[in-house]
Amino acid sequence: MTLKDYLNRNDSFAAAAGARLVEVREGYARAEMTVAATHLNAGGVCQGGALFTLADLALAAVMNSHGRLTLSIESTIAFLRSAVEGDVLTAEAVEAHDHRRIPYCEVKVRNQRGELVCSFTGLAYRKDCDFPAEGLM
Repeated sequence: MTLKDYLNRNDSFAAAAGARLVEVREGYARAEMTVAATHLNAGGVCQGGALFTLADLALAAVMNSHGRLTLSIESTIAFLRSAVEGDVLTAEAVEAHDHRRIPYCEVKVRNQRGELVCSFTGLAYRKDCDFPAEGLM
């Protein structure tokens, strides 16, 4: 099973939120999610946790794209624009620093108009064991 399929099937929280990986390459991943009524907070806009989940799924794909089990140890997010019901969000993640133990990744989440909704960064810890997937796509 490829990394993309493995994460889409086994990241139950992201799947329940409607986030899914659509592309994975070494050091790059893209995930998508359409904002539904269930994503809205009391202010009528997409809840920050939903945006974090989408970005975190893309981060997981990038960090594990080298075939080693890699787990997030720190993430930050800046919310720059609201997303509303019906928006199609795309998270593009790029590995900015491929360290053998502590890689660093940057994720940009944009709406269907290409507007930046949030910026997400993450550090991870790369373990001494293989990720249980074969291939990326």
